[in-house]
Amino acid sequence: MTEALVILLAGIALAWPLGLYLARLMRGTPMRIDPLFQWIEKPLYRLLGVDPGRAMSWRGYAIAFLASNLVLALPTLAVFMTQAWLPLNPDQVPNLRWDTALHTLVSFLTNTNQQHYSGQAQLSYLSQMTAITGLQVITPMMGLALAVATLRALFARAPDPATGASVAPAPVTVGNYYADVVRLCLRFLLPLCLVWTLLLAWQGVPSTLAAGPQATPIDASAGMATQKIPLGPVAAMVAAKQLGANGGGWYGPNSSFPLENPTPLSNALELVGIVLVPMAVVFMIGAFTGRRRFGALVFGCMLGMSLLSTFGTVWLEGHGAGAASPLLMEGKEVRFGADGTALWATLTTQVQNGSVNGMQDSMSPLAGMASLVNMLVGAIWGGIGCGLQQFLVYLMLAVFLAGLMTGRTPELFGRKLETPQVRLLALLVLLQPITLLGMTALTLAIPGLAGTSNPGFHGITQVFYEFTSAYANNGSGFEGLADNTVWWNLSCALVLALGRFPVLIVPLAIAAQLAGKRQAPQGAGSLQIETPTFALTLVCVIVVLTVLQFMPALVLGPVADHLGLALQGA
Repeated sequence: MTEALVILLAGIALAWPLGLYLARLMRGTPMRIDPLFQWIEKPLYRLLGVDPGRAMSWRGYAIAFLASNLVLALPTLAVFMTQAWLPLNPDQVPNLRWDTALHTLVSFLTNTNQQHYSGQAQLSYLSQMTAITGLQVITPMMGLALAVATLRALFARAPDPATGASVAPAPVTVGNYYADVVRLCLRFLLPLCLVWTLLLAWQGVPSTLAAGPQATPIDASAGMATQKIPLGPVAAMVAAKQLGANGGGWYGPNSSFPLENPTPLSNALELVGIVLVPMAVVFMIGAFTGRRRFGALVFGCMLGMSLLSTFGTVWLEGHGAGAASPLLMEGKEVRFGADGTALWATLTTQVQNGSVNGMQDSMSPLAGMASLVNMLVGAIWGGIGCGLQQFLVYLMLAVFLAGLMTGRTPELFGRKLETPQVRLLALLVLLQPITLLGMTALTLAIPGLAGTSNPGFHGITQVFYEFTSAYANNGSGFEGLADNTVWWNLSCALVLALGRFPVLIVPLAIAAQLAGKRQAPQGAGSLQIETPTFALTLVCVIVVLTVLQFMPALVLGPVADHLGLALQGA
């Protein structure tokens, strides 16, 4: 419990100044570092053929986002399918199978990093350095750019209700997509990754282009005379995967592998890296919008849910009914213990990171359910950009429901939520259960598709967890699933796309629609959202929506699994 508190406090302490810097960066405030980066940015803008000072409509912004994903997809897929013939492949890794290459592409393009391949065994140094690490830097900043654009629209000045005169440009503009992404990558994430790379390399994480050494196994029963130890520029990839809320790992076992996470300090650095940027995005809100009370509302709600999830998961795994069992450490990293594995599991699912330092499949059923709920909510810190967008969806739903309960027209910051906006919100609310429950039911209904390693209730959890992880842009898995099949690769690729693009684009569209409306002055009859009462209402809406929609799946999976184990123990 102490470790969890220290990690959260360290993350908050570092995220506060980082969030203030991020707000200044996205407002375009002149800074002393401008000349340092402009000599890199200006050639990039000329290469892209864009004018960074030209603002876009929300449609232009969204189209640019989708087009950039397509442009990144083509060379990335080519690298995966031709890596055997390309340089920087000292271990002679073969090309990826087409369906595995497609899933890997969509997974990393959506900032999910769900791995159906086995890390270093199936990707060359070049693939890891360019296709994987490159996307780990760019894609989270794409999501953050969409979230920033949404905030610009949501807090934009609108036509004056008294005169009807417009005090804002028409149509509503939300910034320049290319300028936002370039500035975020060059001035924010890349310098942060450089610092974390040096710290991890200092702790012993490999950072080399040389081939790995040959070693002789200590235990002769291993059945091999020698074993090749894979190396590579691991530190840079690990820094990008944690700070960018990407997840995955250079090695198949992720951060449970000693070369990827060699010391207790490296473990702490990676844990802080998981929560750092999502927390900084929350701290950015108040300074960026000028509504510090609104920023406090978002932070308070997320922190409250995070504390409940963190301490609940750690207790359920390490101090619950099964704590005395000799099977407690099965699937756990012995260097960090059950508490350390549970802490990592809860933070990585709160943040939509997806990396592991133990096997989720070996956690107690209720602790595994806590990870599932974290991903279903998707707004306990959440992914970079995606988490804030999902929170804004919950916020609008809470405002709508509060308006119905009080008999008032729902208003958000003085703008009415009307039928077009509610329809779009309903689309997002319904898309998640239809996708997850439908795909889970289809997979379990057809024999041979699931590939589960456990029968019964635990097998249901394995399937439901895989789709939930894909939809939530998380990427973690129960690892007891034979998931590198054509079915799993194609079905998860579809779910990955459905969980990424609508969640980012639809809130932007709603915010742009609201920005074009007249802003009514706040009065005594207006709904006050920046209050503890509304914060409690908002959290209740989040919990009720999550629990009610997915209660049957949770009961048939982890709850039934827990009860079955309890009856066996009795």
